[in-house]
Amino acid sequence: MSGPAGGPAGGPAGAPLLQVRNLVKHFRLPGGWLSGGAQVVHAVDDVSLDVRAGEVLGIVGESGSGKTTLGRLLLRLVEPTSGTVTFDGLPLSALGARDLRRIRPRLQVVFQNPFASLSPRLTVRQVLAEPLLAHRVVDRKLVTGQVVDLLERVGLGPQHLTRYPHELSGGQAQRVAIARALALSPKLVVLDEPTSALDVSVQAQILGVLEDLRKREGLTYVFISHDLSVVHHVSDRIGVMYLGKLVELGPAGQVFSEPLHPYTKALLGALPRPDFAHPQGLTVLEGTVPSPTRPPPGCRFHTRCPVAQEICRVREPALRDHGPARLAACHLISPQVPGSGPGPVPQPRPDSARPREKA
Repeated sequence: MSGPAGGPAGGPAGAPLLQVRNLVKHFRLPGGWLSGGAQVVHAVDDVSLDVRAGEVLGIVGESGSGKTTLGRLLLRLVEPTSGTVTFDGLPLSALGARDLRRIRPRLQVVFQNPFASLSPRLTVRQVLAEPLLAHRVVDRKLVTGQVVDLLERVGLGPQHLTRYPHELSGGQAQRVAIARALALSPKLVVLDEPTSALDVSVQAQILGVLEDLRKREGLTYVFISHDLSVVHHVSDRIGVMYLGKLVELGPAGQVFSEPLHPYTKALLGALPRPDFAHPQGLTVLEGTVPSPTRPPPGCRFHTRCPVAQEICRVREPALRDHGPARLAACHLISPQVPGSGPGPVPQPRPDSARPREKA
């Protein structure tokens, strides 16, 4: 299998729905003479990955790792500095405004805070009717019936039609946001922290709704979150980001059971694991994330890595194969990791094999 330069390994076999190659996004910040002039934020730096139709790819990392910017780049909500995004065979990053509008219905997003993404001046009916009418999916006379159908698909009913967002609970508002994303029958949905603003019981309900919709409608998800336990629950594969870089990518079960990159190990070590037979404290990752305007040379994690060596400080590691369907960017990992999980490249999990939380 090849690395990022020739197309990432670590993905399911077959033509991917989404191909990302060498994606870069730098934001230029204004600055005066006191700050040394304009600065550049290295939000996403040379990320390559594939997403296959029907799978759920989880993206995790600390705040400032570039997860949200990557999600917006996948949908071309922001323009890349360089690199390409290909969706269903179409060069998304090269499309003009008219062609981009034509495929927008197939690419949707659900944001973290539904109260920020839903207009407070529109009723639920108006929120859900807007995309249907704008893209001429349904006749205006029939739109209310279509809106009721959308609400029922996410577990709401006609009684919510005339309510405004502030009259909904957090879970109800997020269901409306999900229904809006489904209105145009998308193929790919980017979920940017869709449950982090909700309490645990409501999180379980929303995850159940998302899983049911994926199963019934054949959706593909990119699930962005800082919560590793949630990502593990919903994902087929997991990509780990640090300071704009993809540092590990692999099947969810293997990333959790046998993490390769020291950063992934540190993230997992910080998870509370109640084990009375083998009690252990939480692992504290020392130091702070360096400024994205001044990323360190070499491996960007070396300033916090407990096993960093001289090569880590001077040479940037490439994202390389480390066993079937495994990628990691670390100088200190052998090219083939024993026990990394021999076997075929994983396909999206069948519905019957997916864990479910009861709402």
